[in-house]
Amino acid sequence: MKYVFAFLSLFLLTPDAHAEGEKITVYKSPYCGCCTAWSDHMRENGFDVTEIKRDDMVAVKNQLGVPAKLESCHTASIDGYVIEGHVPASDIRKLLQERPKAAGLSVPGMPMGSPGMEQGAQKDRYVSVLFDKDNMSIFNQH
Repeated sequence: MKYVFAFLSLFLLTPDAHAEGEKITVYKSPYCGCCTAWSDHMRENGFDVTEIKRDDMVAVKNQLGVPAKLESCHTASIDGYVIEGHVPASDIRKLLQERPKAAGLSVPGMPMGSPGMEQGAQKDRYVSVLFDKDNMSIFNQH
């Protein structure tokens, strides 16, 4: 009987368990501290982070299809999605669970208080934007 429970537990994972250990590749400037802080946020939330340091971030964003008005400092890819900027790990988990038809998520700019931008007392309100080639919509508000 205990073997049945062990076997079933492999298939009855909670939604958050899917993201645990999920591999994410982060493209960042070698000189950006907030990008490193965001990578740390992702690791602290159970993601397996690989950082690739690039001097040509505009080329990376263009290659991955990030619209110019949604750009931030770093760009990541995970399970077929593009993640642009300081997107919270919880939004990425929700994206991976719901699997909407989209290119990815962005937190445009560098809002204070977003993951990786927590230094100081200022906390900006910001949104995570779900995007694809032709459409953008608010995915979550923070």
